[in-house]
Amino acid sequence: QLQFVESGGGLVQPGGSLRLSCAASGFSLDSYAIGWFRQAPGKEREGVSCITSSGGSTIYADSVKGRFTISRDNAKNTVYLQMNSLNVEDTAIYSCAAVFVNICAWDMWYDYWGQGTQVTVSS
Repeated sequence: QLQFVESGGGLVQPGGSLRLSCAASGFSLDSYAIGWFRQAPGKEREGVSCITSSGGSTIYADSVKGRFTISRDNAKNTVYLQMNSLNVEDTAIYSCAAVFVNICAWDMWYDYWGQGTQVTVSS
């Protein structure tokens, strides 16, 4: 079966870190750019980061630059989002999405979406 799922969310104190994973099975991610998105309560979905299919280029939202790092391991068919220095404003459901291109742009139409994983930052 085709699977594209996120994991790694949870509850963390302000200043803490989490690493989210986006893993695919049933298809190969090596031809897909992967984006991470988040949606906080009462807010619209926001693009967080994107990595090209080769891993050679990345983009980040201004709100997470310097704190979050996107990476991928195509051999493991997995994309990661390392989140450091988390604050309460980072609380959201985080989702990954794939598109069959080798570039990153905020206005791309993503083909596949994961189910999302909850990240809660609270003291």
